[in-house]
Parts: sequence; structure tokens; C-alpha cells
Amino acid sequence: MSFDQTPINQLITDNIDTWTSTVKTKATTGRGSSKKLELYGVKKLRELILELAVRGKLVPQDPSDEPASVLLERIAAEKAQLVKDKRIKKPKKLSEIKEEDELFTLPKGWAWARLGTVGNVFNGNSISTRLKSEKYSDGVGLPYLSTKDIGYGFDKLSYTVDTHVPENEPKFKLAPKSTVLICAEGGSAGKKCGLVDRDIFFGNKLFANVPYSGIKSSFLLSLYLTPLFFEQFSEKMTGIIGGISVSNFVELLVPVPPQEEQHRIVAKVDELMTLCDQLEQQTEASIAAHQVLVTTLLDTLTNSANAEELMQNWQMAAEHFDTLFTTEESIDQLKQTILQLAVMGKLVPQDPNDEPAAKLLERIAEEKAQLIKEKKIKKQKALPPISDDEMPFELPSGWEFAHMQDLCSLITDGTHQTPKYTDDGRPFISAQCVKPFKFMPQHCRYVSEEHYQAYIKNRKPEFEDILLSRVGAGIGEAAVIDSDIEFAIYVSTGLLKPHKSQIHARYLELWLNSPIGRGFSERNTLGKGVSQGNLNLTLIRSFIVSLPPIKEQLRIVAKFRELNEMCDQLIERLRDSQQTQLQLTDAIVEQAL
Repeated sequence: MSFDQTPINQLITDNIDTWTSTVKTKATTGRGSSKKLELYGVKKLRELILELAVRGKLVPQDPSDEPASVLLERIAAEKAQLVKDKRIKKPKKLSEIKEEDELFTLPKGWAWARLGTVGNVFNGNSISTRLKSEKYSDGVGLPYLSTKDIGYGFDKLSYTVDTHVPENEPKFKLAPKSTVLICAEGGSAGKKCGLVDRDIFFGNKLFANVPYSGIKSSFLLSLYLTPLFFEQFSEKMTGIIGGISVSNFVELLVPVPPQEEQHRIVAKVDELMTLCDQLEQQTEASIAAHQVLVTTLLDTLTNSANAEELMQNWQMAAEHFDTLFTTEESIDQLKQTILQLAVMGKLVPQDPNDEPAAKLLERIAEEKAQLIKEKKIKKQKALPPISDDEMPFELPSGWEFAHMQDLCSLITDGTHQTPKYTDDGRPFISAQCVKPFKFMPQHCRYVSEEHYQAYIKNRKPEFEDILLSRVGAGIGEAAVIDSDIEFAIYVSTGLLKPHKSQIHARYLELWLNSPIGRGFSERNTLGKGVSQGNLNLTLIRSFIVSLPPIKEQLRIVAKFRELNEMCDQLIERLRDSQQTQLQLTDAIVEQAL
């Protein structure tokens, strides 16, 4: 990639590694661990270019340019004529700009103006859903754009819409070609904006700005996209959902360059935005290639024949951890791979001296039969034997597949009654208190002693039982109860009581949170698409668990904790590094301005 070495281009080339390597990790919606990357460096570079543009620092001034003050005089005359010709309504008088209002010192030849001075600003028309369907859905007329059809800047607008309005429709406000649109209400207010390349009609949550002669639409759009403008916009927003009135919008301050300099600025912005596009594409391609490398490596680990081969592959991978696991997403993938290896019997070597899991299952069956005889638990309906087709992978020697109900004395959920909450009392736990490997009673609510006693009948949670989220966004997430507090649970939470003399609760927790365990939860969630879905108790009981000998369960849990801690350290170092890069990027931008 070649660069024209003007000051701004030099700034870009001198800091190319910063722009392309500075990323920000953001959590996605939901309660999962999924993350996405924001190319923060390129984003800040775009903002810097636009800020320099509207501050008069992107291109040099030409003393022979006609000053902006003369341009504004011509615009005032043009506006007066448009009012006289009844082509626009007479606007309200805008506030005088005082010296203390000015946001920064302008270059020579520039001038400050109110936004309503440089263009005719008006909002669009609302159309009811019924009218859209009955009158404006035949595709005849001009496209009618709403907020959803507007992007976040220089992206082309979407004109493929369901609603069209005839050009001669009375009372509809037309936005002619080269109008600048901006969203004025809601979460996208001041953020979504764009330039129309044809005549359109538009919704009432959008403001149109039709520039007067001598004001370039592309320059106005560049101004809209700056942090400088958004800060002004935000200060004028009011209401619960957030919005700005036309009367406040037209009062916003805008720096106006000479007409000829506007053309030079827009040309330079176009050139540099194309450069940013190229940097973005190269960075995304590099991230994608890195992701393929990480996935290939983790697949190699997963496909290791046994713990010994895994150790060899792991040692080779460990030499490159600093270059391989450079995003939170890749480290999360590593964690998931470790969990997968753990429940497949590949994380630690088998010990032929361990008592096989088959013996363990025999003892559990005997223990369960005795508990039934003593009427401490109810007899459960026996599940059919696990067929070869149901076994998800080949087990190591000494392991067995077993149904979840064969490993637990009880699998149930919390009360189905609508709880009556109190300000204090007994803790009441719902699914929001359960995340993978994290029991979080601090997020509980409270119920009275009377209701607590009713809620725990036949379902009292105890130390080292397992809670399983069975309703909502985090279905399948599991955590061991690691404190001695007494509490009741809601229907959104499953309760699993392992036979603790034979089953390590932490191993079952690990299995439930593994890709294999979460896969069972996903496949057995009922009502998906209709509501948030729920994990049926009967289906939980039928989960097919890969069960190691009890001693190996302990070794697996210990090894997982060791490797999981290593992953957490990688994430901590990554976040520290990211924070340093973000601060460096912000410092470069601040210095340039």
C-alpha cells in the first residue's frame, strides 16, 4: 500500500501498527461468553480524520479563497428569496453567536454559524402501519425511508423498502437528492446519518438538512460524524427515550470553511476513508487468518488419541501461546477445548490401578436401592440401556457412559409458585444467580420463613449440590453450591444431587458446562423460538454422561482448575495490553488535535 506523505498521511504511516492492532473486546448480548472485536484503532483514525477536517487541520488554507463570511451573506440572501417565493417557511430567528459560544479557534477565512443557517432543516412524516399496508405498499412513488434504512455514516442508504409514497401526495415533506439525514430520536439518535442520492420521503424520527448553495452536503455529513458534533447533539437531547427537537437541533454550532476549501476537504476525506477501508479489510483478514490458525490448533488438541499425545501437542502449542491466543474469543475457545478434552478422557492420563467406573456405578445402584427402601428417595422410572449409536465418542479404558439420573439421588427444580418477595428473610435463588462454575447468591431476592419452608419441601439445596439454569438466556449453565447458606430455588433453576460418595460434584459441573454437556442442554431445550425455552427435567435425567473412575475425576478437576487459571491469566495480560494500546491510540489522537 502506497501513501501520499502529507502530514495526515505521515501520521497514519508513522502509527500504522497502532491503528491496525488496537482492538477492543466487547461482550455480545445474552449471558454467554461470546465476544466480538471492535477495530478500535481504525475507528479512532476515522474520527481523527473527520475532527481534523472540521477544525481546518486536514488540508492547508488558501488565502485566495473567498472567506466563509461572504458565503454566509449570500446564503442569507438566498434564504430570504426562498421565503419570499414561498418555497420554504420563514424560519425562527437563531441565537446570536457570542465569543464564549465558540468551540475552538477557527482558521483564517472560516466562520461559525448555527446549523439552521447553512441548510433548511425539517423532520419527516409518520405513517401508521394500517396506512402503509392499505395505501403505500404497491411500490408506486418515491421510497419512504425510516431509521432502520439509515447507516452510520458514509455507507449508502437502503432504498429497498416496502413503503412508497406518490410524489404529489399532499402534506408529505420531500427530501431532495443530496439531503443529509440524521436520526433524531431513540438509541440511534445522533449516530445514524447519511446522504441521499435521490428524492425521497422519510419518517418523523429523522431530520433532513437541505444545504443552501455553497454548503457541500458531504462536508455536513462529515461534521455529523464527528465526536465534536455528537457531544453538542447529546447535550440537547431530552426525554426518557432520548431525542432532540428541531428548535434545538438548528441551534447547534457548525464551523463553516470557504466554499473552495470545502471541496478540498471532502476530496481528502474521501481519499483517507478509502485508506481506512483498506486498513480495516487487511486487519479483518489478518484476524480471520489468525482465527483459522487457532481453530486448527485446537482441533489438533481435541483429536489427540490420548493424554500422552495431547501432552506432546500441548507442549508444541504452549511455545506459541503469546502469538496464538491474542483475543478473548480465542482464549474462550481454548477454555472450551480444555473442557472437551476433560470429559473425553484426554486431559490427564489414565491409571490402570484405578477402580473402573463400572464398579462405581454398581455401588451407586446399591446405594440408591437402599435409599428407596428407606423411603428417603422415590423410585425412578428406569431408562433404556445406552445404545452404541447414542455414545458420542469412544471412551478410554475404565470409563463408562451413564444417564444423569443414575448418578444423582434427585433431579428436580424449584417451586413453581409465584414467589412473594420480602425485603429480607431467606435467600431465594433463580437462574440469574447461576453462571458457568459460579454460584452467585449475592444476586438473590428474599422470601419469608414460612414460604421458604414450603418451597424447600422435597427439594432442599445443600452444600455441593449442583444448580442448573433451565429457563432463559443461560440455559444449561451449571454451578456447584460452594457455600453453606440455606436458600430456596425458583422453577427456573434445576437442582441435581449427585451421589457424593461416588461422584465428584465438581466433575459433573465440569461435564455440564463442557461443549458436550451444553450440547445436550441445547438439543433438549423445549419451546425455542416461541419463548426463551426451558430445559425439561425428564430430558436432563436422560443426559448421557461420560464417567471416569472416582480418582480420575479428582485428577481431571485439579488439572482443569490449573489450566483454567492459566487462561484467566492470559485474559488478564491481554486486557492490560489492550488497555495500554487504547491509551496509546487516544494519546496519538489527542496530540494530533
